[in-house]
Amino acid sequence: MTIDETRSFIPVGIAVLTVSDTRSLADDRSGQTLADRITAAGHTLVAREIVTDDRERISAQVEAWSRDPAIDVVITTGGTGFTGRDVTPEALEPLFEKRMDGFSDVFHRISYDKIGTSTIQSRATAGVVNATFVFVLPGSPGACKDAWDGILKAQLDYRHMPCNFVEIMPRLDEHLRRGANKPA
Repeated sequence: MTIDETRSFIPVGIAVLTVSDTRSLADDRSGQTLADRITAAGHTLVAREIVTDDRERISAQVEAWSRDPAIDVVITTGGTGFTGRDVTPEALEPLFEKRMDGFSDVFHRISYDKIGTSTIQSRATAGVVNATFVFVLPGSPGACKDAWDGILKAQLDYRHMPCNFVEIMPRLDEHLRRGANKPA
């Protein structure tokens, strides 16, 4: 990771959503792993919730957070497998204005180095919803560590070179602003 020390760190607001029918905040190791890494990196943990494996509840929470001006990034953990209860990608991908296919590719490359072919049992995905980055991670603490340490920590650091997500955040909704400025 290349850090440009001439640039100032810019903290971003991040919300963490754990998708689980069985966890509470007290035993949510994956959500806690993300929360700890977010704050250790200097970012702001704006919100943290748990919702059940229900498409409507998942999409409603992420949609609400995507409209909150204090939240720049939403990270979900859980519900990316293949069981009948795993519906997080189905709940969130329809909300994506833009998909981030590279996130899944890089996540699986990192994961493969640690767990081998078992990585194919995850449907990690990412995209942009209402000018908010949304990352959909598996529900294991290890997967959350891999995604944060291997991808998100660097991409959410304005000093990371040659490019990062923070520097493009102000332009994520420019298509909406451009459309609003057109003459009637």
